[in-house]
Amino acid sequence: MIPLSTLYYFLCYAWNRLPEPALLQAAEATPFARPLGLLAQVLLQAVRQRLKNGLPVQFEEQTATLGVLRGRVALSASVGRGLLAQGRAVCVFEELTADTELHRALAATLGALAEAASLPAPLRRELRAAQRQFSERMGAGAAALSSPPAAAVLAALRRRLPPAATEDGFLLNICELIAQAALPQPTAAGRRRFRDFRRDPVLMARLFEQFVRNFYRREQRRYRVFAETIAWQAQAPNPAHLALLPTMLTDTTLAAPDRKIILDTKFYAAALRPRYNQQRLIAPHLYQLYAYLQNQPAAPGQTLEGVLLYPGLVPTPALAYTLGGHPVRVVTLNLAQPWPAIAAELLGLVR
Repeated sequence: MIPLSTLYYFLCYAWNRLPEPALLQAAEATPFARPLGLLAQVLLQAVRQRLKNGLPVQFEEQTATLGVLRGRVALSASVGRGLLAQGRAVCVFEELTADTELHRALAATLGALAEAASLPAPLRRELRAAQRQFSERMGAGAAALSSPPAAAVLAALRRRLPPAATEDGFLLNICELIAQAALPQPTAAGRRRFRDFRRDPVLMARLFEQFVRNFYRREQRRYRVFAETIAWQAQAPNPAHLALLPTMLTDTTLAAPDRKIILDTKFYAAALRPRYNQQRLIAPHLYQLYAYLQNQPAAPGQTLEGVLLYPGLVPTPALAYTLGGHPVRVVTLNLAQPWPAIAAELLGLVR
């Protein structure tokens, strides 16, 4: 599993955000035994900064029964309740407020963390105090204290954010990951226990892919970095049959005029597995990368190569081959080393 000392960097790059010195110092000042403590500390510091700067406001749709018309009238609701005869109506209008979907999600997540028995009592008290202050600034009252939204709801809200709302997206990513780790607590009604999300291979595979791709986007300037769809170099008597071929989508492509690297990330415990009493590379991973290379025509003067990248906790020599005329490396990234060494190792892969 990824050591907690590295996890903050890992998540920041996966969520396309550079680590912040203040948050990093706060996270490193308190040793945590589980990732929930790290997430709670990072969320707490981010919320405190938002409170210090003043909660952003936006127009939110409100529904209220009013004696003076405002916005548009919900006619069916007003007639059904007999309000018009009383000189009142159900009105739907927009109001500038800090009581937004994002802020309600943040307040509810703070409340859930404040009830997490696995967190230290002093941290839970700080979370509860931050939640109260946050709710007071929102003017949301009891609405902010409801159960946190499900991870799918948070993900949908994150996708609706404008591209420039990187801070909001980061906060929602934290809340979403906390929601994904939350499980019902069998011994206490309404409370939650939190599993170690590092044990979820599907989630971690997605985060590892995003971490690597966004790291290269931010930390080097030689290559253009993107996920690329590769077209099959194939023909068929019936052209409609070509549409049935599986999509070839790279995890990360790094392209420069003279060099192109197809880098495929695999979140497996090791690059080798035993087969017939002998260690072997994982065949489907190598076949997939080989297919990418064979169906990718290089531009004139551009070399093409492939990299299979695995996470690991011990130094492991890279394996090097030439397959189909293309250089291929199988590399294990040592995540147990300090962050500067991890960053240097990643940059060294593409030099």
